[in-house]
Amino acid sequence: MFDINITIVNYNTKEDVERCLVSVLSEIANSNLIVNVTVIDNASSDNIVGMLYQKFPTVRCMANFENMGFGKAHNYGIKSNAAKYHFILNPDTRIGEGQNALRRLYDFMEANPKIGLVGPKLVYPDGSLQYSCYRFPSFWHPIISRTKYGEWSWLKKHHDKALMKDFNHDETIPVDWVMGSAMFASADALERVGLFDEQFWMYYEDSDLCRRLWEAGWPIYYVHDVVVEHAHGRGSAKVAGTVMALIKNKLARVHLLSWLKYMWKWRGNHKYYV
Repeated sequence: MFDINITIVNYNTKEDVERCLVSVLSEIANSNLIVNVTVIDNASSDNIVGMLYQKFPTVRCMANFENMGFGKAHNYGIKSNAAKYHFILNPDTRIGEGQNALRRLYDFMEANPKIGLVGPKLVYPDGSLQYSCYRFPSFWHPIISRTKYGEWSWLKKHHDKALMKDFNHDETIPVDWVMGSAMFASADALERVGLFDEQFWMYYEDSDLCRRLWEAGWPIYYVHDVVVEHAHGRGSAKVAGTVMALIKNKLARVHLLSWLKYMWKWRGNHKYYV
C-alpha cells in the first residue's frame, strides 16, 4: 500500500499536466514516502499517453474511452490504488519548490487522525492569494457570482462571507469545505463516507464530499503553510453574460445543473459547520 496516491485528471491539458508532474516528482524525491502518481485521461486528443511514456515512465496512466467528468475519473484513480492518503490535484496546479509539501501534509494528517481532509493554501501564478476555502453555499450563490446582482452591497457582503474573506488566510483552521483543485484526504475517511458523488459530472462534488465528511464527524481543515499554485481557468465563466453563457458555454450549463442537484440533495440543511 502506498503512503500517498496522487490523482490528476486530464482532458486536453497535456502541457499543464507536464508542468504539474515536474513539481510533483520533485516533491516525491524529497519526501521519504512511498508515493504513486496516476494520471486519468478522459478520452483526450492531446496524445498525453505518449508524453507520459516518454517523459514520466514512473507515472501510471489510466486512459478512459469517454470523458467521465471530474469526480468519476478521480474515483477511478482512487479505487485502483490502495493508499493511506489520496491527494487530488488539478492539472493546472504546481507545488511550490522547497516546501517538502507532501511530507508536511502527510505528517499533519498523521498527527491529527480524526481529520478527514485538508486543503493547502492556493495562490495564483503571480503569487497572490486565491480564495479556496469556503462556507457552504446557499441557494443564491451562483446568482450572486454570475450576475450583476452580485454588485449590490448586501449581496456582495453575503458572497464575501461565503468566500471567507473575513478570515486571515495565514492561519490553519477548520473550514466548511475546500476547493477540489487540491484535496489531501484520509483513505479511512473516504472509506466511511464514500468517494465523489458521481451524479455531479463537474462542479459541487468537492463541496458535497466535504459536507458528507463533516456529517460523519470528519473535520475539514485549511492548511495555510503548504502552498500550491493554481492557474484556475474557470472554464464555466469564459462567456460573458448569464444568458449567453448558458447558451454558448457547455460548462456553464453543467455548473447550473450541478448547483441544482446540490441544492436538492442538501435541501433543508444549510448550516455552517465552522
